[in-house]
Amino acid sequence: MPKPIIVTCAPTGGIHTPTMSEHLPITPQEIAAASIEAAQAGASIIHLHARNPETGRPDPRPELFAEFMPAISAQCDAVLNVSTGGGLGMTREERLRAAVATSPEMASLNVGSLNFGIFPMAQKYSSWKHPWEPEFLEMTRDFVFKNTFADIEYVVKTLGQEHGTKFEFECYDLGHLYNLAWLIEQGWVQAPYFVQMVFGVLGGVGADLDNLQHMHTIADKLFGDDYEWSVLAAGRHQMSFATQAAMLGGNLRVGMEDSLYLGPGELTVTNAAQVRKIRGIVEALGYELATPQEARERLGLKGAEHVGF
Repeated sequence: MPKPIIVTCAPTGGIHTPTMSEHLPITPQEIAAASIEAAQAGASIIHLHARNPETGRPDPRPELFAEFMPAISAQCDAVLNVSTGGGLGMTREERLRAAVATSPEMASLNVGSLNFGIFPMAQKYSSWKHPWEPEFLEMTRDFVFKNTFADIEYVVKTLGQEHGTKFEFECYDLGHLYNLAWLIEQGWVQAPYFVQMVFGVLGGVGADLDNLQHMHTIADKLFGDDYEWSVLAAGRHQMSFATQAAMLGGNLRVGMEDSLYLGPGELTVTNAAQVRKIRGIVEALGYELATPQEARERLGLKGAEHVGF
């Protein structure tokens, strides 16, 4: 029998802006409610970012995370995964602030630099809720999302070795898998590894199923039985790639960080709606969803009793 599928939900992220959807969670209360609903719908991991509650801009302040993380953990058993990607343009230290302050079971880790182009989204809108939005999008025309080997070493030693936090290794291209393999060779991270393959971001690997299958093949060669793999795809590719990952024996991620839509031309009203949709698909295919406890065991996490929030 195939293993139950670990579903991650990323409820707000740091890419989409408030103008793009009135349903995007912004305030700590909205992020908490969205996370709890997604967990109740079947997500076993919640991937968390924070936003300025007044403007909706990505915000690294630990005090914002402190407003929603305890509230989420009080009402569900989901694994809370704190982003170290933060918002585009943040410094390495800013991106780590929340994870260091909260010492979570999991944190994301981007394992390679890339051009990260979200500027084409600005062409879809003629008016904006906040002045920062078009400037934020347009600056990515001349922007490199920096994740050097020095940055990666700093994160794994600060969070992994000092806090016992495990990582969602975000791989946006084939070379990032080899970066992770090098990281493992240094002895800085321990199995099992959770590899999140990211498709459809301009500057990273394209959302083509041949790419998914090839990256899966290479990951198998590099990591063998020592890893769990998951797939996320941006925008309209979200559900099809999540379904394909499930059919190939992998795990998957949904949420408004990756797509604001439930179907063609239909904005999703909640993150839970996306979780319920993919749950219906994978259960119709004969698969089950993993519980948070199953996710903890398979990923070798330290447990909710050892976090700092």
